[in-house]
Amino acid sequence: MNRSIYWIMALAAGLVVANNYYNQPLLVDFARTFHATERQTGAVSVAAQLGYALGLLLFVPLGDKLERRALIGTLLGIAAVSLGATALSLSLPWLIAASFVTGLVSVAPQLLTPFAAHLAGPNRRGKAVGIVMFGLLCGILVSRTVSGTVAAHFGWRSVYWIAAAAMILVAAMLWRALPVAEPTFDGSYRALMRSLWTLLRDEPLVRQTSGIAALQFAAFSAFWTTLAFHLHSFDAHYGSEVAGMFGLVGVVGAGASTMAGKWTDAGNPRLVVLVSSLVFVAAYTVFAFAGSTIAGLVVGVILLDLGMQTGHVSNLARNMSVRAGAMSRTNTLYMTIRFGGGALGSAVGNYAWSLWRWPGVCGVGLMFAVASLALQACPEGAGKARMGRERAEPADE
Repeated sequence: MNRSIYWIMALAAGLVVANNYYNQPLLVDFARTFHATERQTGAVSVAAQLGYALGLLLFVPLGDKLERRALIGTLLGIAAVSLGATALSLSLPWLIAASFVTGLVSVAPQLLTPFAAHLAGPNRRGKAVGIVMFGLLCGILVSRTVSGTVAAHFGWRSVYWIAAAAMILVAAMLWRALPVAEPTFDGSYRALMRSLWTLLRDEPLVRQTSGIAALQFAAFSAFWTTLAFHLHSFDAHYGSEVAGMFGLVGVVGAGASTMAGKWTDAGNPRLVVLVSSLVFVAAYTVFAFAGSTIAGLVVGVILLDLGMQTGHVSNLARNMSVRAGAMSRTNTLYMTIRFGGGALGSAVGNYAWSLWRWPGVCGVGLMFAVASLALQACPEGAGKARMGRERAEPADE
């Protein structure tokens, strides 16, 4: 398979996943527009992540049952409409609801990831996943820079109009680039959803990778949800543009995705995940001791995104090695649990900020990072799957 298709998938994944993160540098702007408190506007980020987690659960399993190109195109069309509704928001509850719907349907990256893994085959799966994840993380990080800069010059509503147009362009690009993918599951939607529980029950590796990913993403989200508030509390009262610029800083760590994929293919995924959790601890240590300075935040962000990307790529590739015919469903379990962790991290981080400000956020982040290390001490179980040794699954399980 031509490698260019993986980079097209990476570009699409980055543009779509960005929908869930445009809001983070804009929370102070939302508070001003709707005369709300910081704690109230923090609900916008939580709603987007909860919507994304639910969309993963409801729609991503369909990647095993329906033709993927058509499914992705439908979801992107709905996303364009919901982003337009976000731009038209007349109240904070409207904005929260529109953000939830946008998150709900912006799950195309999690349909593209198993698609890439399937096209690459077991021997190059980590590399293919790493490329798509590089695009996805760049989208997460650069989205903050784009939204902060555009909002500073043209207003926050312009961000969402641009995003709506981008979804239409992405849908057209993917329709032309992607091959037709035949479904691997012949049963009903009810049987499809029931098989998720079977996979979670029977596969210890899925449970472990998903739990670790949830804790790491909780630590990641606690920082990014509160960064705009923290920067605004500085004497200079930095606004959305400065908060968004930190996304560019994080791209330095995003480059680790392709290397993490290669290390995973080489047979060292558990070590990569262990190191990634240690990097999370290092990042929050820097935030705790030097987070009151821009330089300290820059160093911490680089470490945070380095840990996020390396851990995610290795966990994801391990997870997709479990069952060749159920990649969309194992990805559903992994990403739903992961984004549930992200929503938890956003909510707890926002609450900690409201009570204890920056020291509280650092404490929350360290707590989640240490918990991810503790979970790795648990054995995967006798039924664990190893990279490159896949089990077939009945199509109508």
